[in-house]
Amino acid sequence: MLASWCALLLPALGLLCFLRMDSDLTLLWAAWLGRRPEQALPGMVVWVTGASSGIGEELAFQLSKLGVSLVLSARRVQELERVKRRCLENGNMKEKDILVLPLDLADTSSHDTATKAVLQEFGRIDILVNNGGESHCSFAVDTNLDVFKVLIEVNYLGTVSLTKCVLPHMMERKQGKIVIMSSLSGIVPRPLCSGYTASKHALRGFVNALQIELLDYPGITLSTICPAAVHSNIFQNYFTTEAIKTRWPKTQEFPKMATSRCVQLMLISMANDLKEVWIAGQPALFRAYVWQYVAFRDWIISRTLWKKSMEHFRINMRMTLKAIITGG
Repeated sequence: MLASWCALLLPALGLLCFLRMDSDLTLLWAAWLGRRPEQALPGMVVWVTGASSGIGEELAFQLSKLGVSLVLSARRVQELERVKRRCLENGNMKEKDILVLPLDLADTSSHDTATKAVLQEFGRIDILVNNGGESHCSFAVDTNLDVFKVLIEVNYLGTVSLTKCVLPHMMERKQGKIVIMSSLSGIVPRPLCSGYTASKHALRGFVNALQIELLDYPGITLSTICPAAVHSNIFQNYFTTEAIKTRWPKTQEFPKMATSRCVQLMLISMANDLKEVWIAGQPALFRAYVWQYVAFRDWIISRTLWKKSMEHFRINMRMTLKAIITGG
């Protein structure tokens, strides 16, 4: 009788635990038994792109409490200075520990100069966090090709370029961490953001190939972070059918993870040198596992969930256009 009860309760307990998870099993295990960020990261020089808002800002803020040296990069200098002040006021840092370094990921010709500036300031780069990027929301058939070009130039080529500039330095030292901010869209493709999804799939392929090329450099680790939706500015400022930033049309509301929690899990991944992690609550995490491991995934996800999302988008666009025409 006891064995029968155990046979029933253990699967139920496992399912309950899975439904409460907000990361994949490898990251969850590291969070329980792995190295703590406050033990593994202090004293390191960390370069964060896209540091002016969202995940990048929160990452800088949490790193500032760990006693690291920070390089903050993005295009908006004023916002970077604001993030710097926040880190100094609330973190464990001094003025000399933070370098504000404006950077445009699309301007790859400037990346080598930026890398030299960091090395001149701090003498080394221990961790490069490729966090900067752009997004869009529109049907592929309606989207101007310029949008796809910008997404590839920023999300993919910008990340590849900066990684290539930093990599020789890390290879010379035979150590370093390169973190690639991808997306769960790089695992589970989403409709209405085909260009964004493609850029993240490209990054995953680049990292997987680079991992093999660095087999003779075990001290250099590559980590791909794949979060689902979090509370960040990427959902308020994105491209639609043209390569012009807009807040129109409004995207469908869906559950988002707190940015602070996402960054906590990122730091655990960085501390434990995890190669690829999925950061998402339910049902997004469940969808990722289904897409990765279940053969009939297309019917489960594409023909049910995403169909509803696309219909919602069409309705939203019609309502927005009507409001513009009527002046409402």
